[in-house]
Amino acid sequence: MKVGIQVPATMANLGCGFDCLGLALPIYNTIIVEETVLPGSGIEINIIDEKNPDSVLNIPTDKNNIVYKAIELLYSYIGQVPDELKITIKTQIPVARGLGSSASVVVGGLMAANTLLRNPADEAVLLSIATEIEGHPDNITPAIKGGVTLSSWEDDGSVVYRKLPWYDDWKVTVCIPDYELATEISRSVLPKEVALKDAAFNLRRSAMFVEALHTHDSELLKLAMRDRLHQPYRKKLVPGLVAIMDNLRHTNGVLGCFLSGAGPAIGVVSCGANINEVKDIVANTWRDMNVNTQFYSLPLDNEGAKRIL
Repeated sequence: MKVGIQVPATMANLGCGFDCLGLALPIYNTIIVEETVLPGSGIEINIIDEKNPDSVLNIPTDKNNIVYKAIELLYSYIGQVPDELKITIKTQIPVARGLGSSASVVVGGLMAANTLLRNPADEAVLLSIATEIEGHPDNITPAIKGGVTLSSWEDDGSVVYRKLPWYDDWKVTVCIPDYELATEISRSVLPKEVALKDAAFNLRRSAMFVEALHTHDSELLKLAMRDRLHQPYRKKLVPGLVAIMDNLRHTNGVLGCFLSGAGPAIGVVSCGANINEVKDIVANTWRDMNVNTQFYSLPLDNEGAKRIL
């Protein structure tokens, strides 16, 4: 039996919603898991990136691979151990850019294994296991459910989430620099404690964000997509971030901009903006720093992960 799961890229935090807000984009990784018929054939892992094959050279192809680890956890949930499997990972989501590449393959591996095992785990279990692997649900939930999601990882290990509305006139532009930033490094610069006024600032903005989405309020969204919990500390890891955000926030039609996940990609939400002007601001700033930029202007993926094989 062979199962293929397609999983979207995700952008997390969205400014104000550290570790709880995320959205899904129509850029995909595909995980194919096949039960092999030859006893003793073991685990075979192949990773394919047709556009940028060098980007996957350092990804493990043994049992240290994150997809295998996800599959192993799902099997252990029913008291089994994965034995003879062929795993193929087809990547389109850029690695280490803050676009949920690891979340996508974790979700794909879990869902493929669950299908092979005749679906012993329900959605709640899959969310819980995937979040345990990732350490936070902000990428996991939109990868599974699509759209924009608000998620909380509870003390009992469960994930509580709600999908939030989005609107066709709110456009998302993804700005991806040509260098990687490991999540571990980006998290290491965050403080263990923050000032109460900064925590309160983000609480207010997160509430505004949810209200703006429920009421289609573009002006409120402008106020909401601000942050004092993570972006101020990560700016030193993303040269040009402050200049780009300052310029974008004064650009007609731009509703907000944010560091996507751990970075270094930047997301821009706009309504009626000149997208070429948005791209020029980002590209010119980074070009002065010898950084090239790839852009996507995309609708959201509202389906989330799905079986395609």
